[in-house]
Amino acid sequence: MNGASREALAAARERLDALTDSTSVDAGSLADELAAVTALLHREVSLRRVLTDPSQSGEAKAELAQRLLGSQVGGQAVDLVSGLVRSRWSQSRDLVDALEQLAALADLTAAQKAGTLDSVEDELFRFGRIVSSSTALRAALTDRKAPASAKGELLRSLLGSRTAATTERLVTRLVTAPRGRSLEAGLESLSKLAAERRNRMVAVVTSAVPLSDPQKQRLGAALAKLYGRTMHLNLDVDPEVLGGIRVQVGDEVINGSIADRIEDAGRRMAS
Repeated sequence: MNGASREALAAARERLDALTDSTSVDAGSLADELAAVTALLHREVSLRRVLTDPSQSGEAKAELAQRLLGSQVGGQAVDLVSGLVRSRWSQSRDLVDALEQLAALADLTAAQKAGTLDSVEDELFRFGRIVSSSTALRAALTDRKAPASAKGELLRSLLGSRTAATTERLVTRLVTAPRGRSLEAGLESLSKLAAERRNRMVAVVTSAVPLSDPQKQRLGAALAKLYGRTMHLNLDVDPEVLGGIRVQVGDEVINGSIADRIEDAGRRMAS
C-alpha cells in the first residue's frame, strides 16, 4: 500500500489493538466477522468503489456501511468498518486488503490471549515448508476448479487435530479465498503478521545440521542486536546449504562467512 492507504491501515490497526485489548472482546469472533465483510467487498466491486469514493463524505460512507452491515455482523465489526470507510484510500482494492489483514490480526490476537501464538507462528512456517515440498498438495490446495468445501475438508484432515485452531482458521481462509495471491505469498504474509504481533522480526535459519540450544540463543541475540528488535527464529535443516548456515530476514540473506561473523558477535556478547 502507498500514501493514503498506508496511513488508513495504520490507523485501523491502532483501533483494532485498542478494541481487542479489552478482555470482554471475543477476538476470534471479530476475526470471523471481518473476514465475512472482506469476502463481501471482494465480491461486490461496485459497493467497494462506493465505499472508497473520494468524492463522497466519510460520514455518508460510514452510514451506508452501518445500514448494510448492522444486521449482519456485530457492533464492533461495524465500528471498525465504519472507521475504514471514513478514511481515504489510494485504490478501492486496498480497503479489502486492509480488512483481510485486520481479520488475520484479530485471529492472532485471540491466539496470543490463549497463549498459543508461538505455536501458530511455528505451524504456519512448517505448513509453508510442507506445501513447498509437495507438488501434489500444492496443486490440490490451489486448484481453481476444486470447490472451497473440498479444500476446507482437506485442510481439516491435515491440520484439525495437529495444529492450533487459529492456524487452521488462517490457512483455511487463505486457501479458500486466495484473492489472486499465491499460497506461498499468503503464508509468508501471515507469518510476518504473527511475528509483528509480538513485536518480533522473523529470521528463517537454514543450517546444514541442527543448531544446539546455545547456538540458537547466540544467533538470536546477535540478530536482535543487528536489527534492533527481538528476533523469532524459524529453523530448517538442509545438508547442502552453502557455508553451513543461511539466514534470511525479510529480503536480506546472510550466508556462510557473514553468518560466522554474526556467531562471533554472539560469542563476544555472551562472554
